[in-house]
Amino acid sequence: MGLEQLLEIASTYMKPADLDRIREAYEFAEQAHRGQTRMSGEPYIQHPLAVAEIVAKMQLDVVTVMTALLHDVVEDTNVTLDDVRAKFGDTLADLVDGLTKLKRIKFRSKEEQQNENYRKMFVAMANDIRVIIIKLADRLHNMRTLKYQPEENQRRIAHETLEIYCPIAHRLGMSAIKWEMEDIALRFLNPQAYYRIANLMKKKRAEREQYIADLIAQIREKLAEMNINADISGRPKHIYSIYKKMTTKNKQFNEIYDLLAIRILVENVKDCYATLGIIHTLWKPMPGRFKDYIAMPKANMYQSLHTTIVGPSGEPTEVQIRTFEMHKTSEYGIAAHWAYKEGKEGVAPGSFGEKMNFIREILELQQETRDASEFMESLKMDFFTDLVFVFSPKGEVFELPAGSVPLDFAYRVHTEVGNRTIGAKVNGRIVPLDYKLKTGDIVEILTSKHSYGPSPDWLKIVQTSHARNKIRQWFKKEKREENIARGRELLERELKRISLDPAEWMTDEKLLEAAKKFSFQDAEDMLSAIGLGGITAAQVCTRLTEKLRKEAEEASKIQLTREGVEMKPAGTSPERRKSRHGNGVSVKGADNLLTRFARCCNPLPGDEIIGYITRGRGVSVHRADCPNIKAAMEEDEASRIIEVTWDEAADASYTVDIEVLGHDRRGLLNEVLQAVAESKTNITAVSGRTDKHKMAIMHMTINIRDKEHLQSVVDKIKRVRDIYSVQRVMQ
Repeated sequence: MGLEQLLEIASTYMKPADLDRIREAYEFAEQAHRGQTRMSGEPYIQHPLAVAEIVAKMQLDVVTVMTALLHDVVEDTNVTLDDVRAKFGDTLADLVDGLTKLKRIKFRSKEEQQNENYRKMFVAMANDIRVIIIKLADRLHNMRTLKYQPEENQRRIAHETLEIYCPIAHRLGMSAIKWEMEDIALRFLNPQAYYRIANLMKKKRAEREQYIADLIAQIREKLAEMNINADISGRPKHIYSIYKKMTTKNKQFNEIYDLLAIRILVENVKDCYATLGIIHTLWKPMPGRFKDYIAMPKANMYQSLHTTIVGPSGEPTEVQIRTFEMHKTSEYGIAAHWAYKEGKEGVAPGSFGEKMNFIREILELQQETRDASEFMESLKMDFFTDLVFVFSPKGEVFELPAGSVPLDFAYRVHTEVGNRTIGAKVNGRIVPLDYKLKTGDIVEILTSKHSYGPSPDWLKIVQTSHARNKIRQWFKKEKREENIARGRELLERELKRISLDPAEWMTDEKLLEAAKKFSFQDAEDMLSAIGLGGITAAQVCTRLTEKLRKEAEEASKIQLTREGVEMKPAGTSPERRKSRHGNGVSVKGADNLLTRFARCCNPLPGDEIIGYITRGRGVSVHRADCPNIKAAMEEDEASRIIEVTWDEAADASYTVDIEVLGHDRRGLLNEVLQAVAESKTNITAVSGRTDKHKMAIMHMTINIRDKEHLQSVVDKIKRVRDIYSVQRVMQ
């Protein structure tokens, strides 16, 4: 395949000036990829050419064909995006950018990188749908040449295609691409099943084709009598769809009747229904097998009449009736409608732009979700699941993901309808708000002007990310003050948990700095998001203490040398051997050395302890059984272990975190606090929550003198009625 073949396809619907632009893009791509080869051994340029040919066969505009030729130049060559922009303009550069994988960013895992790539692609797709059309054409050609990949890559790519790209092609109505990719994927994932079905189809094909030919002859004769111009053909079933029927519906091959269906293409809708009448006059239709997708099109714009008749030999046979225009849409879906007219970018009215609202919702979803894996999960839920079709009382059709509830329907109708919902009727009967909708349900939403708005529980009920986002937006707006206060409280609690002073770390300046890192406008927006549950207090703490951690890392690079230790003022008296900070620990062989307690194990007087010489931060005091110490000794760092002892003369207090578990009841927390107070123990922080099993979980930070003091506090708490356990918390 070469450029001339591509130009020949394009010339059937493009002007000569457009063909010159395609030639220019080809020469640019050919120059950039020169010297590169594919795993098949052929020059790399053959791949962009093949992708461009696939999109040209869909009769897409010149920019799309040019982008197909250039889609890999930024990712796989030295050409930059600015080079493409300078030569071919902003629109084409943006399309190429949407198709370029994120390579220069460091990711924790391959999965994280892939999710970020998908996220980038979908957001680009929401801005310009041509991104995904080219991506599907790219993936189709990669599947056609999959045999040249190593076996591991074959399975990974085939699985990814079935999981991500085939549902996209289905949702966009691009069935020709979807079917081919599914069949190829099955051939590599389950070759045994693929070739078995292929052989069985081959055996039955001859007799089936003769049977279908007889039926077609009868139909053609009747249609000619009625002066209906029609194109009639037999449509073989795709191997993957047979495989799915055999696995999901547990059917044997001989139980699948629509291996070869009849497809009738006519000129207009009137002829579709007239043809249906003729078919039903000739042969009896099977009850329950008639589907009218013309009056009620699928979400991916698919339109057709489907009926199953009992043929002359008593064998069920499927017949599909549609117009030529409908057939083009069924093969190429959105690509058949996304026609960029001369000099005027846009979509024909009533086509994809008006029918596929979910594309625009992707942008909304992107703004709400910062985590790529969460974005993909939401997307899979909304985008890749099966659909149910429900009606409003006025007869309007709404498509929703399978498993949707009346609340999802309410928010799909209008945000205000959703916010004011107080109940729902399905088919005239009142149903709970978590009722699972089924195709054909007539849904009526009961609303009230006096409604208090969404409940937090609704977030657990709704199935669509659209409804979830709208509910969150309401809480953000209506409960902003409450969320800010709650967010501030949660952040304070988290800072205390990691032994940091909230007053020091929650200054306006530091909060604003952290907010900017999360792309919030101000600190209040960030605190509101914490209160709402959009981000966690732990995430914000991580960002707040980022500078502190970096400084610690820098300090750790400074090796603590022997000379450094000797430079410390030498003291001989026992008083001088006490820690500079009076924390009650003495280091053997060194005076006035900085000591600090390790947060991982929080040692107390009475615990057996050991010291670890850090780089630049003095001696870190650990419990002898601390896992981190054991790990350090295993890593040949035993030379940095130093003996430390408790200084009995020291009058110091130590913070300890304890966890209290009990059966939730009124006054339980009060009784626990009273028990601690009776032991003359200072409480610095306390938090509590209950789970769905009525388990009360309380976390406390208390000041104690030594291990015996802690034990006495624990014993007092254990005496409180309904307390199950009290234990010291280790980080």
